[in-house]
Amino acid sequence: MKRKKWAFVIISLLMFGILAYLVRENKTGEFDSFIYSIITFGKNDFFTGFYKFITMFASEVMVLFISLMFLLIFKNKRYGIFVIFNAFNILILNILLKLIFMRDRPYDLMIITETGYSFPSGHAMCALGFYGFIIYLTWHFNLEKKIKITFTILLSILIVLLGVSRVYLGVHYASDVLAGYMVSAAYLIIYINFINKYLKFSGDDG
Repeated sequence: MKRKKWAFVIISLLMFGILAYLVRENKTGEFDSFIYSIITFGKNDFFTGFYKFITMFASEVMVLFISLMFLLIFKNKRYGIFVIFNAFNILILNILLKLIFMRDRPYDLMIITETGYSFPSGHAMCALGFYGFIIYLTWHFNLEKKIKITFTILLSILIVLLGVSRVYLGVHYASDVLAGYMVSAAYLIIYINFINKYLKFSGDDG
């Protein structure tokens, strides 16, 4: 792995560690409240419906559906296999981290019902780890550059909106979401570095 990638991994994990410490010490209250107030400013039925729709894109059903599509559609079955493996890794990593920190959700803020622990956000981890990997794969498909750019922009917006949706819907603190992004960014770089040599991109599998 190149030095820049290692540096990014270390920085991401360091930021996650700082957030984890602050959460343990109950020192994220003001930050969480501030971000929540910004995201929920002007809360109304339209935005509530919109974010309920957006949050489904990181649900287990949607992730499984997209993973199976990769397995069925593309000639290079390695794509599907590693997309599924990636989703599984993210799920297991999130479960382990939640069991370590055991942070309760902001139950008094919930618009939708969620169970389990809060830190880090599984949807945020899935957003960056899962869709970030799809962005990476997209750039190896035989597509026009403008299509790749459009796809990247749309998925990047989705990644951000997924995190925002969890705060708006009151099922996560902003620190949960930020931590999810941080640990997932580090994981994704390591995962891509590990499996890249097995993908064997041919340029005609898109």
